[in-house]
Amino acid sequence: MAQVLGGITTSHIPAVGNAIDKGLQDDPYWKPFFDGYPKVHAWIRQHKPDYVVNIYNDHGLGFFLDRMPTFAIGAAHEYRNEDEGWGLPSLAPFPGAPELSWHIIESMVEDEFDITSCQELAVDHGFVVPMQLFWPGAPNNPDLPRAVPISANTVQHPIPTLKRALDFGKALGKALRSFPEEAKVVILGTGGLSHQLDGQRAGFINKDFDQYCLENIVSNPEELTRISRMELVEKAGAQGTEFLMWMMMRGALGDDVTEITRNYHIPISNTAAGTLLLECAA
Repeated sequence: MAQVLGGITTSHIPAVGNAIDKGLQDDPYWKPFFDGYPKVHAWIRQHKPDYVVNIYNDHGLGFFLDRMPTFAIGAAHEYRNEDEGWGLPSLAPFPGAPELSWHIIESMVEDEFDITSCQELAVDHGFVVPMQLFWPGAPNNPDLPRAVPISANTVQHPIPTLKRALDFGKALGKALRSFPEEAKVVILGTGGLSHQLDGQRAGFINKDFDQYCLENIVSNPEELTRISRMELVEKAGAQGTEFLMWMMMRGALGDDVTEITRNYHIPISNTAAGTLLLECAA
């Protein structure tokens, strides 16, 4: 059976992809952000996962407002990175894992989650930037695991509740642990913490709320399910709803986790950026 090694969170803003492309990791503006990743790199090198489940939100490339699935799972042999208009370089395709994808889809539907299964899926910065952050040089890093992308709706309301996101993660963890292969899996929960990029509150960041979420997601994620969808928008900003993906990741890890490293930095491109590595009990 497969083993879930742990979960990692990260922001996925496109400006990070540009910073990586231009080699700005030691630039004074970017260094406090990138300083949160060496311990994660060391952990990944030590454990060498075979698969990565990358939970992200699509930003209008694979899905748009006319067709916005609540939960979509990629089941392709590869995932193409296409031009999004952010000036990000086009990359080679990322290798998929359809055998694991279909196992997850079957298990999730059995647990009564309605899934959109995607045998073709173009992926944007929400998927690509985390892969570049954790496997430098991706998709050309030789240690890059095969990927299963899972996209959650954080754009078109009504979005899922935080409880639904956590429950999704619990069912995902069950699916992964029942996969009939001796394999190691790591799960990414991506997206910024508090941020709002438009409207009257453009530039909004809520450090106190972010710290509350960072503390509780480790040891008491059920506490966070008390936050309503409207309260999440109010306290985290219109785009801070991406915290849903963190909750999906956390649910898959089970109750017993150890925090390995944490980094919190503001602001990066008007976004509160959080990095958190949680290791599952053996």
